[in-house]
Amino acid sequence: MRGQDTELAVIRLPLDVHDPDTRHRTEQMYAAMWSVKRALQRDARAAVDAYWAGDVRRETDAKAWRLELGLSREGMERRAYQHMENSKHLAHHVTKALVMHQADEVFETSVSRHLFPNSCGRRHGRPKVGRWWDCTRIPGRARSHTTARKWETFRLHGTLAGHLAAYRHRNLAPTVTTPEQAAALPSGARVLEQPRRMPAPIRPSGRMATGEVTPKGTPKTRAATWWDHTGALAVVFTGGCDSSRGDLVLPVRLPSGSGRWQRVLHFLNNPETWHKIDLVRRRDASAPGGWAYEAHLMVLTEGYASPATKARRDTAAHLERVGGVDGNVSNLSIVSFPSTFDPAHGDVEATRITLTDDEIAALADDRRKERGRNRALDRSRRASNPGQYHLSKRQQARSERRTTASLPERAVAVPGGARAAGKAGVPRQAYRRDALSVSYRLNRARLAEAAATAAAAKDQRARRIAETIVATHGANLTVEDCDIRTWYRWWGKALQATTPGRLITAIARECEKTSGRMLRASTFTTKLSQTCFCGEKATKTLADRVHTCTGCGLVGDRDMVSAALAAHVHVADPDEPRTARLDVAQARSTPILFHEGLQEALSSQPQRGARPTRDRTHAVAHPPQHPGGRGPLPDKTPPTGTGPTPNETRPANQRHKDHVGTVGCTDQRHPCAPGPCRHRAGITALRDDS
Repeated sequence: MRGQDTELAVIRLPLDVHDPDTRHRTEQMYAAMWSVKRALQRDARAAVDAYWAGDVRRETDAKAWRLELGLSREGMERRAYQHMENSKHLAHHVTKALVMHQADEVFETSVSRHLFPNSCGRRHGRPKVGRWWDCTRIPGRARSHTTARKWETFRLHGTLAGHLAAYRHRNLAPTVTTPEQAAALPSGARVLEQPRRMPAPIRPSGRMATGEVTPKGTPKTRAATWWDHTGALAVVFTGGCDSSRGDLVLPVRLPSGSGRWQRVLHFLNNPETWHKIDLVRRRDASAPGGWAYEAHLMVLTEGYASPATKARRDTAAHLERVGGVDGNVSNLSIVSFPSTFDPAHGDVEATRITLTDDEIAALADDRRKERGRNRALDRSRRASNPGQYHLSKRQQARSERRTTASLPERAVAVPGGARAAGKAGVPRQAYRRDALSVSYRLNRARLAEAAATAAAAKDQRARRIAETIVATHGANLTVEDCDIRTWYRWWGKALQATTPGRLITAIARECEKTSGRMLRASTFTTKLSQTCFCGEKATKTLADRVHTCTGCGLVGDRDMVSAALAAHVHVADPDEPRTARLDVAQARSTPILFHEGLQEALSSQPQRGARPTRDRTHAVAHPPQHPGGRGPLPDKTPPTGTGPTPNETRPANQRHKDHVGTVGCTDQRHPCAPGPCRHRAGITALRDDS
């Protein structure tokens, strides 16, 4: 077992499955594991329903009632073994170890989170059955660090030096023979030259010396195994308990540039730190079979950071500055001061993060492409299932004109009307029952791939912005503890352009890596957007983007003022946002000490207010001041006295310090079941209409 304080890091290793037999076996393994996972999820849902239905048994002895229903880790594993024994074909593709770890994952992600509340007293919803497209990960088993060569399921064999020797670049200097020497090469030098179709390594054969001798003095030998393989890297799976096709060997493809070789050396140079492998697939329309496969290797070491990154973080850790962050729907404002609030130790620094003209144009182009792909998918589905859709009004009028003119009826290939449904509005045929063409599946994979690419680009942008902010303002920042879900109820998918939640999460992560921390302050105890430096109350609606104080006469940008006030917030308990208080005495002296710098920082051009529009999203909230859920019109300013703005007065729900984001979980619940836990870990979600 690994130590409790041991750091973990994950590296993704692309796998080559160009061989038809290898790809077919991999697809069969995923199909078998999805069957097991679906059966376990159905069993878990039925057992949970029985648990909440047995009121008397639950009130008498809840633990005994759970054990009787099999709502435990061991109970889920026994169910998995029973499914495998009853279904003989599963033994040809998976092993008991894979089935056991799949049962453990279902118990942890579905059953345990529903039955037992977290530190905040919340539970997840009723377990539900996933879809085939959601089955993208097969959990593996960690190796034993106490017993030599005990590592079940997926195993990574080979060495980095052997991979370099097998696929070294033709222009690589002969003096470079070790991975350490390759990592020292200048930027731009090619290290590896891997073919497009990588051959699978061959299992070692023959006899290997054990280092011992028999009583007669002859050396002892044993049969060679994969543990003796020192060549190119490959992920090996035994292929199933009853398989006669040998081991499943998946070659590993490494990045060939020297700029990334240092990262590869950090993770793969020491096989003793390799801990666990999960087999993962992702949608790729250009890959054979529509899926690209990866091995997520968990390594017992810290994450890799380049020398430039380490130097930048070390410099940022010694800035000795404190700052505040104000998240908005359209921008992000940051203002920082010296930690001593002495002008002799530094000046005021202010930064505003907004979308550039190029980014806005790129977003518009991406949205146009997405609309085109969605329309193509809708046309393809309608053409493949014409009986499930009505004719549009124009098509009906055309048909009536032809009938009146005594013309033959013309068949409509693509009906443009609504879906055929009953009186309750439920479609007569479920969407999953529709016939889908090959082009539909290909376009759907391209749409999912484009969405994943866009999400990765947003993550990369958030990381770059976080690095710049921490390098400029330091690693000790404070932000209001707002609930991003409230913003989504009012503005909907418009937030996916600026991604404020993604930016704040990236800044918090960068602060932790720079030996600092981003603190969260409750909006109930601080009210930064409704307060001035002098301590007077400055009530503003969301449409008021300029801060104007009637007490001291301060005029400035609303977001910058809130960010500057956040730097004066003190939190008694860093893990509890409700303990945050604004230091009014310190805030009053700041405009006097930093008069010129603060006035320049707060007098930036105010941004246009982002107000919720009519029918922006179907999930818009119904605030008390607007019965029926209608927000103010786009060209109208909310009337005075309509109450505080929704995104700045509703704080985030209390959550544990480990829950740094929010992950959504909605499902139908049993009447006796507790309320579901609603979290979100990101604000971009992929949707599949299959």
